[in-house]
Amino acid sequence: MSVSGDDLSDRIRACRLCQAFLPLPPKPVFQLHTDARILIAGQAPGLKAHESGRPFDDASGQRLRNWMGVSEQTFYDQTKVAILPMGFCYPGKGRSGDLPPRPECAQAWRDGVLASLKHLQLILVIGRYALDWHLPDHQGRPLADVVSQGYRNEQGIFPLPHPSPRNNRWLKQHPWFEESLLPGLREQVTLALQE
Repeated sequence: MSVSGDDLSDRIRACRLCQAFLPLPPKPVFQLHTDARILIAGQAPGLKAHESGRPFDDASGQRLRNWMGVSEQTFYDQTKVAILPMGFCYPGKGRSGDLPPRPECAQAWRDGVLASLKHLQLILVIGRYALDWHLPDHQGRPLADVVSQGYRNEQGIFPLPHPSPRNNRWLKQHPWFEESLLPGLREQVTLALQE
């Protein structure tokens, strides 16, 4: 798929591939511009993001911006930061949080969108579903093992746990993440935005 960023965004917004499986009408939530330097590869929008139409428009987004060391203005500047969840629409609630992202989305759109992002310097991979897609060699390994390796310079990938408040326990069990890895993350974000 070789199209402009605007055309691609319009096509994604019109997508209804998984409409029959969603609890609410489809409303793809993402941020895309072909000039973006950083890609945030996430899971799927939560209910608040679905309602506002703005990715990471919740406590997870506040924590993620803090982790990255960027302002809200920089975070939502699509020429700097692209936000591409594995599933573009809110998947609904399950027993222990939101349901997994619908698989149709990544199958239909991900390769084309990634190919359009020619200026990327850094990919922040957040959560198990995004990790499995972007780092398939690490599929099935404990999250702490994957995250603890930090920045993969040869791939431009920095794996992260999900910034959701639901992960407070994981963060408390793994204090090395905030102590040792966040300074490196902020450094990589700064470098990517400067180039």
